[in-house]
Amino acid sequence: MSAQRLANSFKDGITSSSLSNEVIAGKIAKVLAEKGVKTLEGHSKLLLKLNPHVAHIILSNPRLSPHSCLSFFRFLKGNPSLFSHRPDLRAHIILARRLYEARKFAEMKNVLHSAVRDGSAFVSILDIVNMRQDQLDEPRFVVKFCDMLFRVYADNKMFGDAVEVFDYMESSGFDIDERSCMVFLLALKRLSTLENCLGFFRRMIKSDLVTVYSLTVMVDLLCKKDMVEDSRKLVDKLGSKGIKPNVFTYNTWINSYVKGKDDGAIDEILRLMEKDQVGYNVVTFTLLIDWYASSKKTKDAETMFEEMHKKGIQGDVFVYNSIINLNCKVGNMKRAFALFDEMTEKGLLPSVQTYGALINGVCKVGQMEAADKLVTEMQRNGIELNLVIYNTLIDGFCRNEMVDEAREVLVIMKNKGIEADEFTFNTIASGLCKLNRLEEAKQVLFAMEENGLMPNLVNFTTLIDIYCKEGNLVEARRIFQEMNEKGHTPNIVAYNALIDGHIKKGKLAEPKTLRDEMMNRGMKPDKYTYTSLIHGECIYGKIEEALKLFREMSERGLPKSLVTYTAIISGLAKAGRSDEAFALYDEMIEAGLKPEDSLYSLLVGSLH
Repeated sequence: MSAQRLANSFKDGITSSSLSNEVIAGKIAKVLAEKGVKTLEGHSKLLLKLNPHVAHIILSNPRLSPHSCLSFFRFLKGNPSLFSHRPDLRAHIILARRLYEARKFAEMKNVLHSAVRDGSAFVSILDIVNMRQDQLDEPRFVVKFCDMLFRVYADNKMFGDAVEVFDYMESSGFDIDERSCMVFLLALKRLSTLENCLGFFRRMIKSDLVTVYSLTVMVDLLCKKDMVEDSRKLVDKLGSKGIKPNVFTYNTWINSYVKGKDDGAIDEILRLMEKDQVGYNVVTFTLLIDWYASSKKTKDAETMFEEMHKKGIQGDVFVYNSIINLNCKVGNMKRAFALFDEMTEKGLLPSVQTYGALINGVCKVGQMEAADKLVTEMQRNGIELNLVIYNTLIDGFCRNEMVDEAREVLVIMKNKGIEADEFTFNTIASGLCKLNRLEEAKQVLFAMEENGLMPNLVNFTTLIDIYCKEGNLVEARRIFQEMNEKGHTPNIVAYNALIDGHIKKGKLAEPKTLRDEMMNRGMKPDKYTYTSLIHGECIYGKIEEALKLFREMSERGLPKSLVTYTAIISGLAKAGRSDEAFALYDEMIEAGLKPEDSLYSLLVGSLH
């Protein structure tokens, strides 16, 4: 249908309405005005005579309030069984005009949403916006109608139709609302391509519709596409138009650089903020505290936290979670709990992340009773434990050789309907392994597969370690091979387990082959690799080979542990090389390592 024909239909509907239509419309309007829309169903004879023209007359009736018109409109849409005529395009626009005049813009937008979603109500944008008579004769209404339609199309992901409205408004010289452009840009950002977003944004630039807020939307999109430098060029370009970045723009950059661990770029952004006199907000402080925390810069994080307070910025739960988590990681539980008390005194409700950080902290320092109290407090406050919290508790119990308690937690998890993951099973298996309960450890890992979980790199490595400790190198090698076949490249921990297992079995050739294989895969031997190899050479009297490996550790800058020193000193003592053994013993003491008394007895015995 052309725009002219559609406009004519509007005109004909009003001027050529038959008397019977006017009478019917008058009667229905009277019922609506006096008794309300709910009583209409009792007037079935009137409703049978209802047609689109009658509906138009009723909606146009100035004696009916906009609220009554809206109720009647909803009645027509909600009762298709009573009459076959649903509200058409003209009915939607008449009602939109009534609502516009009453300044009921939210209801007006809902009517347009209804029309767009029905599909059949609208013909095309050209049919609608080209009508400058009847319901669309008032210029301010036309502008408001088009602007709202632009937003409605954006909300309904009808981007092509939205652009047509934008084109019409632009060509007609209408004022386009910057906020509507933001609505459209945000919809494009969520659901369309970067190219489409940039295309529309360029049109906004050309029409002088860009604000710092729409600019920040584009900066955020470019940063999420790993195009941070492009976003900065865009900001520089718009600087000439007087559009300067605000704190939200800078926060977007800081967030990207924090994720990329680019300390230099973060410092540069902070200098720019200072130069442009852009103050930090709570998000800035949160990002910086997180950055310092991840970089283990505890003092800097605390300084930033204090600065936030000095500037009178109220920290939210995310800020407190960051600083609490940092103190828990470094073992400063006194400070962590003081911060916890501070946040609750300020009326901030601790989240599951808050409790998770505290529980993790007390578990790491072996305070399992404190962990139990925190769990009880969580539940009392209506915060349910999640998988991460349960895994933290299990890890804490296993660290403190309380594996049976850890297994009880696993039972509680199952009763709560929370499925254990690979980490859960591996933690318990490792805990059992440390207690030399190797058979139970294997059964735990086998149970994992029975629960439908596929072993990951860590699970395979733990199983290899168990078989090596049992002296079952054949099975350890089989698991090692299976690990490769299933796409899990063995890590240095797996290689170290095999190396140590072969040495304990007296097979010295295989460990060297494993070391070479490991290095060919790009993995460098660590202190555990060297310690095992040194121990093996010493056991079988190859002291010069052991010393060569010991010196190699120093050349590679690898720290020597108490076990490393004990192995080489014992080897030298047994070989009767007391002077060298005592020299290394003194070196070990100077390094702050405290040996067992038996090592000194061995040294003294070597003198004889």
